[in-house]
Amino acid sequence: MHDPHPSSATLGYLSVHDVLLRLAAGGVTSLDLVDTLIERVEQVDALGSHTAVNSIAALHDEARGQANARDEERRAGYPLGPLHGVPVLIKDNIEARGLPGLAGSTSLIGRPSRDATLVSRLRDAGAVILGSTNLSQWANIRSPRSTSGYSATGGLVANPWALDRSAGGSSSGSGAALAAGLAPLAVGTETDGSIVSPASMNGVVGLKPTVGVVPRTHVIPISASQDSPGPMGRHVADVAVMFGVLAKQNPLRADATSFVVAKNWRTGHPATDEMFDDVVAELRRAGLSIVERDLAVPGESEGRDELTVLLAELVDDLGEYLSQRPGDGVHSLAEVIRYEDEHAEIEQRYFGHEFFLEAVETGGRAGPAYAESRARNLAWALTTCLEPGIEGSDVIIAPAYGPSWKSDLIVGGHPGPASPITGPPAIAGWPILSLPMGVVEGLPVGLGIVGRAQGEWTVLDAARRIEAVLRAASPWPSPQWQSPTRG
Repeated sequence: MHDPHPSSATLGYLSVHDVLLRLAAGGVTSLDLVDTLIERVEQVDALGSHTAVNSIAALHDEARGQANARDEERRAGYPLGPLHGVPVLIKDNIEARGLPGLAGSTSLIGRPSRDATLVSRLRDAGAVILGSTNLSQWANIRSPRSTSGYSATGGLVANPWALDRSAGGSSSGSGAALAAGLAPLAVGTETDGSIVSPASMNGVVGLKPTVGVVPRTHVIPISASQDSPGPMGRHVADVAVMFGVLAKQNPLRADATSFVVAKNWRTGHPATDEMFDDVVAELRRAGLSIVERDLAVPGESEGRDELTVLLAELVDDLGEYLSQRPGDGVHSLAEVIRYEDEHAEIEQRYFGHEFFLEAVETGGRAGPAYAESRARNLAWALTTCLEPGIEGSDVIIAPAYGPSWKSDLIVGGHPGPASPITGPPAIAGWPILSLPMGVVEGLPVGLGIVGRAQGEWTVLDAARRIEAVLRAASPWPSPQWQSPTRG
């Protein structure tokens, strides 16, 4: 299938650079762009359309007004920010005035939203808050049987490359919306894999910054030690601009010239892993310095420690957030559990909240297992895995995820091939990025890049170099909008 709404595709797939050029030249206004994107959402995303990507949780009622104000500022010679007039989507677990901020849960309907600090930074940079994106409910910390991209308020997000395939998670809507050409930029959040997964599986770029670099005020939390909001876009340069805004940093010159290939971090999907080997060979031919090493791989004990930490922090951090959010409603994880039991036909239609029940039993950070689990987990990630792995080099690279799997709400989530690349940096709080590597059987696969703490600009430079090599022969293709797919 060709693009389902070709009349809006040209503007829908513009890069940030091209948006700004057209705005500056007067060839298009921000209002033109917003009107076109709203029309595109109605035609290719909304339930009831013949594509129904279902990536958008809500469009902002004031998006057109924001765009018109940006156009007036440009005409009046107002000082322009780096995203002046550029539409941006934010994940539904990030608060913004005029948007629901529900994390996909009906328990938060009606609670007023404030502007998260990161949203204020976007507004200050001139961005237009176009709307919010659907996600895996509560950022996918509810159940081991959850289906990525599903929530009680938003339903199931589809992958534009093949509509019966998963969009990944938990920033499912952010990745799918970008792939569908609904905005040039989106914000996601990641605890472990939640930006990298949808970036890889939707064929876009996503960066999880070092934990704490992008403010988390008024972002619905899981874990203070691992949560990070981050920028997503279709091009590395676009993500770099947005990262500078979100982190309130000026672009930093950082040369990534030496790469460690984690040769044992494999997805297990033969075509994906073979493609990664071919990419490494291309990077060598392009003159990049590459060494290969075996890195530690997280096992059952590391996974158990990480889950213990996340669940213990969830009790405390989500409880604190809920108790401080304006409006009536749930004010603790225990109250969320009670609400979901009382509304099980909506909240637990396809899967339960087993992880919530386990989280309450941990006793939070004061519980008996938390401190030792966190210390052991962090020591493994840093001293056993990442520090010896990256020693003497700038970044670590490996394949991210294999092709997307089919969504199945009845049977439950069944994630497909993935390398271990998200786990160690998630535990350590280090930055990680995924960019499109290639297409396997009509579905995109991503390449992951890990850098040191505070090393986002080095990671972005590595991504820029890799992107340049990969796109030298041909541009990145658009989604094929297949449904159903083979296999």
